[in-house]
Amino acid sequence: MAAGFAPDQVEFYLADPHAAFRRLRGEDPLHWYAAGRFWCATRHAEVIEISRRPHSFSSAHGTQIFEIPLRHAGQSLAMETAPSIIRMDPPEHNRHRKLAISAFTPRMVATLEPRVRALARESVAGIRPGEAFDFVDRVAVPLPMFVIAELLGVPGSDYADFRRWSDALIEAGSGGPTQETMGAVSELFAYIVAKAAECRRAPREDVLSRLALAEVDGQGLSDAELGIFCLTLLVAGNETTRNLISGGMRALLEHPGQWAKLRANPGLVPNAVEEMLRFVTPVQNFVRRVQRDTELCGKKLSAGEYVALFYGSANRDEAVFGPDADAFDIMRPDARRHVAFGFGEHLCLGAPLARLEAQVMFEELIARGVGFSLAGRVERLPSILMNGIVEMPVVFEG
Repeated sequence: MAAGFAPDQVEFYLADPHAAFRRLRGEDPLHWYAAGRFWCATRHAEVIEISRRPHSFSSAHGTQIFEIPLRHAGQSLAMETAPSIIRMDPPEHNRHRKLAISAFTPRMVATLEPRVRALARESVAGIRPGEAFDFVDRVAVPLPMFVIAELLGVPGSDYADFRRWSDALIEAGSGGPTQETMGAVSELFAYIVAKAAECRRAPREDVLSRLALAEVDGQGLSDAELGIFCLTLLVAGNETTRNLISGGMRALLEHPGQWAKLRANPGLVPNAVEEMLRFVTPVQNFVRRVQRDTELCGKKLSAGEYVALFYGSANRDEAVFGPDADAFDIMRPDARRHVAFGFGEHLCLGAPLARLEAQVMFEELIARGVGFSLAGRVERLPSILMNGIVEMPVVFEG
């Protein structure tokens, strides 16, 4: 067992988890973590293999590490009354995925580019030379939050509540729900249901209207299904992109040579974003339950056991990304082989939108100037799910 390996503890991620993952990839890539009673898949190959076999490795019995002890104890969760798309297996998952795809087509995402760029420019334009600012609050948060809010038809007057609800959602998903976070999530759920009712009476040109009127197998979504669907979109379309932008900027500031290359050649931005996704990996892990006795990596997995897919570890697998897998290289030719968006049935539907938002934001940051630097301590998000940053002081020197 790798020394200090505790993937069900926040402290493990706030330290440097990569040394432990590196050792496991080399010595025990499918590791039984006895303290948490689950398997740990740390190599790219096994993460891919498990992800492409939903009938053997199910998402319908919990997708997060904090749920595993609850499941072993026979406890159920409130969200099971209307599970989200990430907690479904085929064929139910396929039916709901078709619904989501209809709302997030590549054509629809492409039409968002002018609005995304306008929002990015607005965030960057307020940066004053010589004045330290919180990059997370000023730059990383507004763009994805405003975009998903507009897609759901949320008016500007509700943005403050929308952000509070969004933060509560990710807090509940990171370490388990609390009374406070579940209260905020309930407020958001009620808000979405009320807005959906308005959309059914007077449809608009937004995603919420499409979902409110959509049908799966000839039936419309219930209020519970619609509410959970939108909560999932909010997390997928907001929090992950926030952490991609903030984590990507931190990587650039801590690797000034890479930042210089990107400024000199903005055409590298798309590949740089893929490398940020690989290097940062905003979503650190998801869980699957073994459906039938099976064998993998020479290990026997029994039905009912859980296996955690560690995307951050898979994205630094030397067998895929070479001996320099721990390095940040915006010119890495195979960066796009990352699994930051998952793989297979549960490949993130919002991936094109996340890529668009990150690419546009970094293009606008490059256009603003060259003098960005860290101006204080970076505060990490205490989470076993998300690789995020709470606060990152940055100064722009013009």
